[in-house]
Amino acid sequence: MSRSMVNKSSQFRKANRLKDDVYREMFLLESHRPGSEMGLALALLRAVAQSQSLANHSEFQEWLKSVCTIGLHMIETSLAASSNCNLRVQ
Repeated sequence: MSRSMVNKSSQFRKANRLKDDVYREMFLLESHRPGSEMGLALALLRAVAQSQSLANHSEFQEWLKSVCTIGLHMIETSLAASSNCNLRVQ
């Protein structure tokens, strides 16, 4: 196998790992796991930080643009719901 094929394969796996991490954290947030807002924020931040180093940069950027919008909305909604619960308890 040529070096460029190995590099492309490695880049593909890296992109998929980043996507898997984001989707896993989204699932945990939907399951109301404590601290999952921070987990999703960190997974999104890792994906943004590492996106420049990927070979399929433009394709990953498009995915990132759409998933960040959804992820941020999920985080904001979850934090708002938990602050409403805290207000009701007091």
